Amino acid sequence: MSIKLGYITFDVDDAAALAQFYAELLGKTVDPEANRQFATVGVQAGDSPGLMFIRVPDKTPGKNVVHLDLASPNRQEEVQRAVGLGAKHIGDFDEFGQQWSTLADPEGNLFDIGAA
Repeated sequence: MSIKLGYITFDVDDAAALAQFYAELLGKTVDPEANRQFATVGVQAGDSPGLMFIRVPDKTPGKNVVHLDLASPNRQEEVQRAVGLGAKHIGDFDEFGQQWSTLADPEGNLFDIGAA
C-alpha cells in the first residue's frame, strides 16, 4: 500500500478570492467552477499536491501550525510581488543557515518565501 499527498487545504472565508491570490502568486490558474464556498488551484493541470480552499463558518484562531514554504532565487522581489497581490510582510529571518521572509495571505494565513 502507498499513500501520497493529494491536497494542501485552507479553511477560508472566500475560497475563490484566496485561490486567486495563490494562483497569481504561484503563476498558476484557478481551476474552473471556483466559488466562494470551494476552489482549487493546480488540480486540473495535474499538480500534486493541489491547493484546495474550503469556506468554513469559523476558522481555528491563533497561529497556523502548518504553512507553505515557497522558494525563489529572487526572494525580495517575490516578497514585494506577494505584497502587491495583497499579502502582509511580517518579517525577515536569517537562522539555521537559511534566509526567509514570513508573510500573511489576505486572510491571515502565514507562508514563507525562502532563498533558493
